[in-house]
Amino acid sequence: MPLGTLDRTPPPFFKQGPSALSKLVVFSAVALFLMVADLRFKITDPIRSAVSVALYPVQWTVLQPVGLASLAGSYFTSLHEAQKNESEALQRLTAQAERSLQLEQITLENQRLRELLAMRERIGTQAVGAQVLYDAADPYSRKIVIDRGQTHGIEPGSPVVDESGVLGQVTRVYPLTSEVTLLIDRDQAIPVLNTRTGVRSVAYGQPTSSGDGMELRYTLASADIAEGDLLSTSGVDGVYPAGLPVARVTLVERQAESSFSRIQCVPLARVQGTLHVLVLAPTSAQLPPSPLTAPAEAPAANRPGVRSNTR
Repeated sequence: MPLGTLDRTPPPFFKQGPSALSKLVVFSAVALFLMVADLRFKITDPIRSAVSVALYPVQWTVLQPVGLASLAGSYFTSLHEAQKNESEALQRLTAQAERSLQLEQITLENQRLRELLAMRERIGTQAVGAQVLYDAADPYSRKIVIDRGQTHGIEPGSPVVDESGVLGQVTRVYPLTSEVTLLIDRDQAIPVLNTRTGVRSVAYGQPTSSGDGMELRYTLASADIAEGDLLSTSGVDGVYPAGLPVARVTLVERQAESSFSRIQCVPLARVQGTLHVLVLAPTSAQLPPSPLTAPAEAPAANRPGVRSNTR
């Protein structure tokens, strides 16, 4: 091919158009014109509206993961706060319930102490207040242990009462504690008086599987006694003061083939669950000495102020 036919023009890659400075000036002028026109005449608002409408689905799709993450975070935060609030509410409710139970217990204990003080005033004898520590460990007896002993002036045989009536009798005394045998113990007996008829009898403890109670033994079938009669201490034994409530008759069975009636009673004192009791001085300690034990009377001749006729 002849050399004259060759195209000696530079390739497009190396072609140079307007200079960079001229391009900067032109584009800057166009940008300035567009900004002024948009500011004064709002010529780009329709374009912006069209572009925003076209890009809205894309924006919504892109923002969904962010919204879901924020919703999940708020859900777990709300759940944690709800659980925390529930736990605090349960703790406050538990504390209020505990205070309520303590208040009820204190109110009940205060009422029983007032009744116990009233019982002490009615009795009119020397008494020592005591608190029940625990029940005795012997399962075949009905005994309790109180926090008063020899150092507090407690003596064996002293009667023990609560705010409702006679509870039992002190059977063992230690330096700091004492053991009280309850009326419902099978080895315990107490002379009683029917307040309605004035008939005296003896009540014995009768512990049973169905419930602890008492019974009147050797009562004739013809005796005037009925359900609901109140039994009180008769005071003939020299231990219990007279007039203390003991039990109430709950069952009277008269059998034709027997001369005695079967009479069951329920003690008025709270034999289970009592907390405070009164220990009374035995009645025998308050009685005057018996005339049989008094010193022999001096002869008339040795009395002062009496003149003897003997010379």
